[in-house]
Amino acid sequence: MAHPTRPWIGINADYVPAGKTTVAHARVNVGYFDTVFAAGGLPIVLPPLNQEDVLEFLLDQLDGVVLTGGLDLDPRRWGQPPHAAVQPMAPRREDNDRQLVQQIIKRKLPVLGIGVGMQLINQALGGSLYLHLPEDLPRAMPHRDPANTPHRHAVLLEPRTRIDEIYGGGELRVNSSHHQAVRLVGSGLRVGARSPDGVIEAVEAIDPNWFCIGVQWHPESDTASALDLQLFESFIQACLRQDQTLGLAA
Repeated sequence: MAHPTRPWIGINADYVPAGKTTVAHARVNVGYFDTVFAAGGLPIVLPPLNQEDVLEFLLDQLDGVVLTGGLDLDPRRWGQPPHAAVQPMAPRREDNDRQLVQQIIKRKLPVLGIGVGMQLINQALGGSLYLHLPEDLPRAMPHRDPANTPHRHAVLLEPRTRIDEIYGGGELRVNSSHHQAVRLVGSGLRVGARSPDGVIEAVEAIDPNWFCIGVQWHPESDTASALDLQLFESFIQACLRQDQTLGLAA
């Protein structure tokens, strides 16, 4: 659906179950909608309703989707064993997000996946994950700080990829707070960036007509670099271009 002034960008909300002293609630880090707005989009928060017909209606109104970060995907849902280091997200969110991603893929709607959002895209297309890098790849460099303080490392962009073009090529320094990573890249995707230890840090669609990029770092956060806004701006421009194409086809 075309919104020529500011494309409407869906942002999936996290779900927090009720606790002993708290009610269940949904949440979205401010950085997601602030950065979407700064890049030229109009952010629309998508609650985890788990209603397929409502989800389809919402996607009919949207020009693109940002898939947010969060806790881990439940490995048991993907045929992998549980792991002590894995902190699964709430089932209500994962159920909703899986439906959301399937609809995005079906429609080839522009999508930017961040953190677990990237992992979800990859899993939905048949890819797999390392459950815990310190054990699965013990020689890997640190990808998060145990004390949860800001951590950064280098990322090497793959030549002649879309993300390479967006960032201007070469090497980046990105924030990093993950303990899982893409192992096998899903069908229709290719590697967009790796850290120096070989860990995959970005994936993207091979199809040049579908803007589908996933990054392991967090370009929306306070610790993002100035270059990270270019990723959101490119995403917003892709949403506008797709709308213009759909408008002409109609």
